[in-house]
Amino acid sequence: MRISILYMSVTGHTEEMSHEIAEGIIEAGCECYLCNIFKSELDKEAVSSSCGVIFGSPVYLATLPWQMQQFFETGCKDFDLAGKLGGAFATAHYAQGGADTAIMSMLGILLVKGMLVYSGGSALGLPFIHHGPVALDKEGAHFDTSREMFRAFGRRFAAKCQELFGEKHR
Repeated sequence: MRISILYMSVTGHTEEMSHEIAEGIIEAGCECYLCNIFKSELDKEAVSSSCGVIFGSPVYLATLPWQMQQFFETGCKDFDLAGKLGGAFATAHYAQGGADTAIMSMLGILLVKGMLVYSGGSALGLPFIHHGPVALDKEGAHFDTSREMFRAFGRRFAAKCQELFGEKHR
């Protein structure tokens, strides 16, 4: 069972956290395809054969950067996301920097594309991940202490894919 993580990373922070999510996915027994959509060529077959896709973005001006919005508008046209499990995460400088706004923007787009949306919610206990995980690089040690939350999100996302899609994607 494969899960893809498609992200935009300029400073490396979003990329670091995508690798943490990937570790959780692998710990849960799934394969993971990672792609920085602005630095690498996207393997459309890997995404098409995935049961779930997680999108990650830095936050600019309290929302998605225009490049990420453009990817959703034009870059996703060559593969079908409908019916797949979708999730989102963000990296930002500060707690009030707009990470929730960016995540909610991505989740709304995923719904429009016909994806099932997963958040990780508080029902699974600590760490509470309401809309998707966030790592803050200017808030003390938050960035590094967030790593386990991102791995937990990966494990939970993979478990939900296994529950929903089971043998279909093995």
